[in-house]
This record gives sequence, structure tokens and C-alpha cells, in this order.
Amino acid sequence: MTANPSIDLSELHARVLAACRELAALTEVPGETTRPYLCPTTRGVHAFLRAWADRLGLSTRIDAVGNLRSRREGPTPDSPTLYLGSHIDTVPNAGAYDGILGVLLAYALAEAVRDQALPYALEVLAFSEEEGVRYGVPFIGSRALTGTAGPLLELRDKDGLTVSDAIRAYGLNPDELPDAEIRSESLGYLEFHIEQGPVLQAAGAGVGVVTAIAGQNRVLLDFTGQAAHAGTTPMTHRRDALAAAARFVVAAEERARATPGLVATVGVMQARPGAINIVPGEVHCTLDIRHERDEVRRDALPLLLADAERFAAERGVTVSITPKMEEAATPMDARFQGLLRQAATDLGLDAPDVLSGAGHDAMIMSTRMPAAMLFLRSPNALSHHPDEMVNPEDVEAALRVGLRFLERLAQEARA
Repeated sequence: MTANPSIDLSELHARVLAACRELAALTEVPGETTRPYLCPTTRGVHAFLRAWADRLGLSTRIDAVGNLRSRREGPTPDSPTLYLGSHIDTVPNAGAYDGILGVLLAYALAEAVRDQALPYALEVLAFSEEEGVRYGVPFIGSRALTGTAGPLLELRDKDGLTVSDAIRAYGLNPDELPDAEIRSESLGYLEFHIEQGPVLQAAGAGVGVVTAIAGQNRVLLDFTGQAAHAGTTPMTHRRDALAAAARFVVAAEERARATPGLVATVGVMQARPGAINIVPGEVHCTLDIRHERDEVRRDALPLLLADAERFAAERGVTVSITPKMEEAATPMDARFQGLLRQAATDLGLDAPDVLSGAGHDAMIMSTRMPAAMLFLRSPNALSHHPDEMVNPEDVEAALRVGLRFLERLAQEARA
């Protein structure tokens, strides 16, 4: 199997990059790229991708949680399916490549092989939600395919709307969620994604093979003290919730620095009442910790939470702790990793092994099928930021590695 000789891969990768820039303009906030789960501008992304699928003769549907799924059937009704994709939602004020680049590369691969015989079905997935921004819990899209999204339907966003409400507002039916689950035989899942870190850039490599995705915990902490007048309340009489929370933030940083491989982030801190002349009486904050080894992460979490309780008690403040999410570290499928390395070697490319510190849909899909990821270099190591970058030559390299992967997988499937 080779690419259609009429397909110019250089031209195809240029179209992928142009599409990334075009879709970045579909945003809820003018002047930046902000596209939360099932927001109105999601319709524009769906329309763009559906038009590409239609040109390729793929059948397309939107499932109950808003995943856009474009499918090419296999040679027989019981042919296993290879899934390709990533996500189309973004963090606030995002870059142009996180998630969407992987979706567009998947459609580009489907175009590159459209006239070729494949011994398997091919389904391109544009997951509706991966970031967890709107509802605080990520992977609604991929969880629907693995049959684990049901418990998330009653989560509420900041406006009090449940996931079910958002689904209905988009014109979909949450009662059809069971139809989104994968029930037929699966060959596996492959995801392309920017690295979002410095490893490949430091190694001078354009692409890398992901060996594992780090495990993570997300926790909400609410510190409650006593709001009081900033001028008339002596320091010795204060129950300052923000002072306790601030000590916790520094302690989390110190523990993570002292534990090799551990990362700890307090990404949200909201103080109330929020006036310059009032001692803060309430603080809401978040904690995100990650490590490639689950035992290290699980040992660190209770120590971090004990720090929060100790700093609160020292100031006459209470703290309530609400676990929001735990994901185990996820190794990528060894066979698929090998096929990606072989594909890169065939093309004379260096594709070093790399750990993913970020969570991805591949970790959810791996619970049902072999899963693998190919990272593309992040030249300035920035992501979740409007200055996020990608090298055009790396996008072309990823496309060529992906095509060679499909070829090797087809050879293996026939054998």
C-alpha cells in the first residue's frame, strides 16, 4: 500500500497547517482561541471537518456527546477498525495546534489512502471534549466511546447547566449515549499531538514516540476563614483564608521540586469577597499533580493535602477537599510503538521515546484497544498559550510516518 500517486504530501501538510489557522478563528472570545465543550462555534469546526469527509466519501455522524466521527468501512462487515483522531475543544486563550492538529492529520491520512485497499475499517474521531475546562473533568468525548461517560452527564458548569443540558442545547440527545460506545472489533487507536514540552526540541527531533502518559490527580480545595476589615483587624486576630492558601501553593511547589519527576500546579485561585480593604474570608483553588509512576503520585498527594490542612489550622481556617479526578499512568501499546519506530526508521527519521506529562484521549481509548501516540516537536516548548508553535517540516514528517504506519499495519493485518 502506498499513497495515491496523485496526492502531494507536501501540499497536503500545507493544507493541514492552513486549516489549523482557519479553525483557530472559530472562537467564543474575539481576538483569541477559546472553544469550550459544545459552544456555538463548535458547529463551524464540525462543518469544516464534515465537508472534508464528504470530499473523501466518508460517512459522518455526530454522536450523543458531540464527537464528529467520519468512517470508511472495511472490506467485510466484520473488519476491525483503526481509529485516528484527537480533540477540537480548547483551553481559554489557546494556541492553534493543541488537539485540532491531530484531527486534521487524521483526515489528511484518510485522504492519502482514499484510493488504496485497506484490510481494516478506518474511523476519524474529532472528540468534542478533552480539556475539562467547562465541567472540570476531562475526556467526555473519549469516555463516550468506552462506555464510561454516563456518570458525567449531571456535572454542572459555572452557569449551572449540566452536561445533558449542553448536549440538548446543541441539538443532540443524551439518551442516545449508549449508541456512541464502541462495540465492534477494534484494531487500535493512533493519535498525533504536539508535545507541549521541550524534550523533542532539545533532542533535535521533529517527532517522537510516546511510551506512556503520566498519571494525574485533580483536587478542589476550599479554604474558609473570616472576612474582616483590613484596617481594624489586627494581624493576630485574623483568620485569613488567602494567607493559608498561599502557604499551600508554595509548599506544593517545594514538594514537587524535591520529588524527581513530580509536577504540582495550582492553576486556579479565587479569593472572596475580593476587595482591597477586606481580609479574604474564602478561597477556592485547584491542585493538579502528575507523575509517570503511580506510586510516587499517590504517596505525594496525602502529603500535599496534609500541608493544606496544617496551614489552615495555623490560621484558624478550615479547608474542605474535593477529589475531582484520578487517572492512572498509562503505558502505550508496545506493538504500536514498535510500528511507529519502524515507520520512522523506514523514512530515515529519528523518533526518540518520550513521556507525555499531559493527559490525552489515548489514555481513555487504551482501556478498550491498543493505543499509541506520535508527538510533534513544540519549537518553543509552549502550549495552552497563543504563542504555541509547530514546524511545517515536522507536520509533513508526522504525515509520512503516519502513512508508513498504516502501510505496516495493513501488511501485518493481512499476514
